[in-house]
Amino acid sequence: MSNVLMNTREVAEYLDINEKQVYALIKSGRIPATRVTGKWLFPKDLIDEWLLEDARTGLSEARQRSRKMGGALLAAGSNDPMLDILQATLRKEHPEFYIFSASTGSRDGLLALNAGYTDIAWTHLWDPRNDTYNIPYLAQYVPDRRGVVVNLFYRELGFVIARGNPLGIQGFEDLVGKEVRFINRQSGAGTRVLLDIHLERLGIDKSLISGYDEEVCTHLEVGLAVLAGTTDVGIASIAIANFLGLDFVPITRERFDMVLDQGIFFEKAVQALMDVLHDSAFRQRVEGMSRYDFSDSGRILYSTT
Repeated sequence: MSNVLMNTREVAEYLDINEKQVYALIKSGRIPATRVTGKWLFPKDLIDEWLLEDARTGLSEARQRSRKMGGALLAAGSNDPMLDILQATLRKEHPEFYIFSASTGSRDGLLALNAGYTDIAWTHLWDPRNDTYNIPYLAQYVPDRRGVVVNLFYRELGFVIARGNPLGIQGFEDLVGKEVRFINRQSGAGTRVLLDIHLERLGIDKSLISGYDEEVCTHLEVGLAVLAGTTDVGIASIAIANFLGLDFVPITRERFDMVLDQGIFFEKAVQALMDVLHDSAFRQRVEGMSRYDFSDSGRILYSTT
């Protein structure tokens, strides 16, 4: 695939749609394209910007719909199986409240929060300079909000691989080699940020990793790709490895937080969510599933003054 320009077949593969749908998008003027010597070409950078803007538009429309529903909140950012259980428990115990969540990646969750597209951002962005999470990124990604950082849980992140670890994956250095097929997360995902930091520290050229440009948007997609045998290794939470019966090589224990505006924090739906986080029955249900640590869950870690 071209690094700069894509043809209709390549952009169809990139967007995972039929080539006829690409022509329909061209005809309706909904996709950035240029015609050169009778052929349609698509600048990859503009396609990426178009995808991001399309996602933002979707978030904005969802936010408007949610505002028509009493007790509804919109969340965006990272993902984890525990979030699904958390939201399902909230709905069961407090049926008057809804949380609609979009898996956009940690960075874009924070950007959506700053732009007013979402109420809550799920995030686990590691800052290696301070060896901490999320708080150092608020000034960069959420400068226009009075942010509150609340811990949700700690989890283990690592390499997810087939049973028996047939390729002997133990560290980032083992990702280099034609025989190893890697699957990556999208730009801005907390997992992608972690990967890129380690690659830079170790002096590993990204272009030497087969599959570095193959991106998916959730931990589950990483695990399913490994399970299906279409890739050899990806980075995901231990929960995914356990759920799918895959092997797991730990990389780090990371902190997973939610970030929201101070004004939103006191809404009844958020306080109901905090009640669920502190509920002993909920914690007992999920703590043993995949070594989640709820020791700081619900604790306010930072508040913008």
